[in-house]
Amino acid sequence: MNELLSGKSVLFLDVGYTIDYPASGDWMFTKRFYELAADRMKHCAAEQIRRAKAAGVDYLLKNHLIRSEKEEAERFQHYYRIVSEALGLRLTEDEIKGLAEDRTWNMDNYVLYPGAKQAIEALSKTYRLGIISDTWPSIENQLRTLGVRQYFSFATYSFALGVFKPDPRMYLDALRKCGVDARETVFVDDSPENLEGAAKLGITPILIAANPASDVEMPYCKIHALSELL
Repeated sequence: MNELLSGKSVLFLDVGYTIDYPASGDWMFTKRFYELAADRMKHCAAEQIRRAKAAGVDYLLKNHLIRSEKEEAERFQHYYRIVSEALGLRLTEDEIKGLAEDRTWNMDNYVLYPGAKQAIEALSKTYRLGIISDTWPSIENQLRTLGVRQYFSFATYSFALGVFKPDPRMYLDALRKCGVDARETVFVDDSPENLEGAAKLGITPILIAANPASDVEMPYCKIHALSELL
């Protein structure tokens, strides 16, 4: 690891499945969602649920350029409405609004990985830290609540650009903000596809497999926790 990080001055980190994970096990189906809809979904087949989620996400992907948490909550209202209609959940408009507000403003939906804060604090003493994340305006509140926002000098968020990783614009924005050559930077992410996008621009990729689903074989260096970077 020391050899890989030699000569690097900037570390970019993803957030989801890198710094934290969803308390419910799902980024969109929150604990509040399961409280309201779990019994109503008992009749739904797994494939039906997958298609409903995909339809909701498709809407979010096509309407991602947003500027505020208020707009974020509005997008999530539409998402939960799509899911409700696709699965026949019969969620009321008040329930849908409540789900969207919970998804936007309830920071209990996110859990910091053990040791992540300590690792980030330690890394910030040696490197300048940045974020490259597919996310929403509430990310700032999320990172502050988790107690790590102060360690990051710059951030690139998908909602501000209207594109997602591995779109080159995400990495180019991050490089512009940090002001150093790509060869001096590292990107830690749980997605091989996202890492490939970074590598094409000269950023050194590191796969983090804190989430077991990301523990795949690939040519890049792999870690299971941020503490392994120390």
